[in-house]
Amino acid sequence: MTDTSSEHTDGLLRIGEVARLFNLSVGTLRHYEQLGLLEPAHIDPASGYRYYGARQLSTLNTISNLRVLDLPLAQIREFVTTRDVDLMQRQLAQQQELIERKRRELERVSRKINNRLALLRGALDAELDTIYEVNAPELRCAVLRERVNPTDAYALEWQIRQLQKGQHETFVFLGNLGVGIAPERIATGDFDGYDEVFLLLDDTDDYLGDVEVRPAARCLTISFRGTHGQAAPRYELLLDYMHERDLSPAGPSREIALIDDIISDDPATYVTQITVPVTASK
Repeated sequence: MTDTSSEHTDGLLRIGEVARLFNLSVGTLRHYEQLGLLEPAHIDPASGYRYYGARQLSTLNTISNLRVLDLPLAQIREFVTTRDVDLMQRQLAQQQELIERKRRELERVSRKINNRLALLRGALDAELDTIYEVNAPELRCAVLRERVNPTDAYALEWQIRQLQKGQHETFVFLGNLGVGIAPERIATGDFDGYDEVFLLLDDTDDYLGDVEVRPAARCLTISFRGTHGQAAPRYELLLDYMHERDLSPAGPSREIALIDDIISDDPATYVTQITVPVTASK
């Protein structure tokens, strides 16, 4: 039909007017049309101008409200083309369930960020080369037992890939990857290399594979400027401290580079922390 007389456009709004009315772009309205969400009341066959009436404005209002609820456009199209109340109930229930899952995931991520921020602040504020006695909480960890001798974090890339193998999410992050020396070797002063690579897991981590639970323990801890390659002298300090107080290693050490060459280009900022569970010597 090619008649462009006012009888076809009386009481209708042009696309630009509708876009301004709903604070949308003309491109968005055209996209809605392409998806079958919003057909204009009239298209001028000569100029291609789009015109919209009360029904289209009502539909657009529904679309806008459903977009606020974050419903996908495909679901919105299904509703506005059927106007089925039961369908809308199902869609809203599904969306509520999805949002609830997202909320739980965001809370989990928020806890992870808080934990990492606490580790980073602790590393920045730590009094270096000073031994402290602490009560460490129970820990969950994934462990790869093999001899390694890393000089920096990049040297553990193969072990990281092994710990991450088959996982549906990335677990390696700031402050939760470390290396350990067996207690028997610590007791004899053998600090040449490490016996395991471990990945500390948060209580919300769903790790696929064997997970070890290491009990809460009395521990000695020391932080120093440097990374794994400079750790041996600190183990000597820890061992001397144990001998002076009749203590013995009660589990593998936990040595974690809190600030290293992965997150800083300045070696003067590197901080590594060693924690060793201890018990009274027999």
